[in-house]
Amino acid sequence: MAKNMQPVAKRCKALGISPAAMGYNKKNTERGAGNQMRKKKSEYALQLQEKQKVKFVYGIMEKQFRMYYEKAARMQGKTGEELLVLIERRLDNVVYRLGFASTRRQARQLVSHAHFTVNGKKVNIPSYLIKPGDVVEVRDSSRQSPIFKRLTGEDAPVVLVPQWLTREANGLKGTVSRLPVREDINDMPIEEHLIVELYSK
Repeated sequence: MAKNMQPVAKRCKALGISPAAMGYNKKNTERGAGNQMRKKKSEYALQLQEKQKVKFVYGIMEKQFRMYYEKAARMQGKTGEELLVLIERRLDNVVYRLGFASTRRQARQLVSHAHFTVNGKKVNIPSYLIKPGDVVEVRDSSRQSPIFKRLTGEDAPVVLVPQWLTREANGLKGTVSRLPVREDINDMPIEEHLIVELYSK
């Protein structure tokens, strides 16, 4: 499985996104920000940067990202919005959104190591697409792991779960209430129409 091993803070600065979108709240990428003259970017450069930004945030490589785009293009809604919704439905992203992992990178690793079930069945594919009604839960055999034990109890971190998901209070189970919509994906600015324009050439 291909991995993106780029330094998070450096890549965030290059793509103009907040490290908070990656789950890294203590990173600062402002060093030296005002010391360089920046040229105006071409239309192609802006389109390419937008694609790279989404790929980096969600941890997706080019071949798979292209597959998502082609699938979105065959759907009835706006291609850009359908693309983002498809990516948001990935199991590793759902695990991250439910607060079972602090970053999407960690969520991808935890899913790959088979720590989760979907509707009671073990799933170890990060790109697995969830559906309304799906129940995502930490496996019984994994619940004593320190990484999950810290998510329950009085000192458990507070997680802001998006409206399309529900999480069992102080538990390790979440349910997909509905499919996400474009308005639910608001933790970073994305101009998805630029990605569509790039692939449409």
